[in-house]
Amino acid sequence: MLTIRQAVPADLPALVDIYNYAVRETTATFDLEEQSVADRQAWFASHQPAQYPLLVAEDDGVVLGYSGILPYRVKPAYRHTVELSIYVHPAAQGQGIGKRLMEAIIEQAQTIGYHVIISGITGGNDVSFRLHEQFGFQEVGILREVGYKFDDWRDVHFYQLTLPLAD
Repeated sequence: MLTIRQAVPADLPALVDIYNYAVRETTATFDLEEQSVADRQAWFASHQPAQYPLLVAEDDGVVLGYSGILPYRVKPAYRHTVELSIYVHPAAQGQGIGKRLMEAIIEQAQTIGYHVIISGITGGNDVSFRLHEQFGFQEVGILREVGYKFDDWRDVHFYQLTLPLAD
């Protein structure tokens, strides 16, 4: 049974494996070299459940994907805006795990009191475009040819979800 829960340090090797697949095989990240567990320690530590949650999707003790939010920018006026990331293990894609992770991370962002969630999605990632659109994200801009990966220039499409203001 699939469970969505807060990530714990013991999950980090699985998260790194999922991320490194994206580094090697996709344009979902603009990292060009695989990361080690040590490389990702600071990233993991930057996710604090009360402010910047990092969630995992787990089935029978196996981490199949993760989603997290981090600050969009560091200037204080951006404090109500976060940036979202979602990655699903390639063997688990197409099973609704991304939807479950998206639903859970949006709910947490809303509970914390964030106003806007931003996602930067590489051009051509139609699955991610559709996932975001299913949850009400709207494309708000495209940065043309800002990344170079796999011998080609890549665009980044920015999607935004504005959350209802708390009463």
